[in-house]
Amino acid sequence: MLVNSSEVQNNFGKYLDLASDQEIVITRNGLPIARLVGVKNTISFLSDRLVGLVPPDTVEKPTRDERLARQ
Repeated sequence: MLVNSSEVQNNFGKYLDLASDQEIVITRNGLPIARLVGVKNTISFLSDRLVGLVPPDTVEKPTRDERLARQ
């Protein structure tokens, strides 16, 4: 759902309730500037964005250790 920032500001409680079931994209001057996402949807929201970026055969622990060693 797209909603302008003034509408969200004036009816925050309404959009807070709606965010528990769906993603709210907040716009300013017609451009998306923020997302309001319910807590139960946060994990899937983030992991859905990673699909295709992380190779499927990646093993988490060695990859993390390697990354930390480079810092």
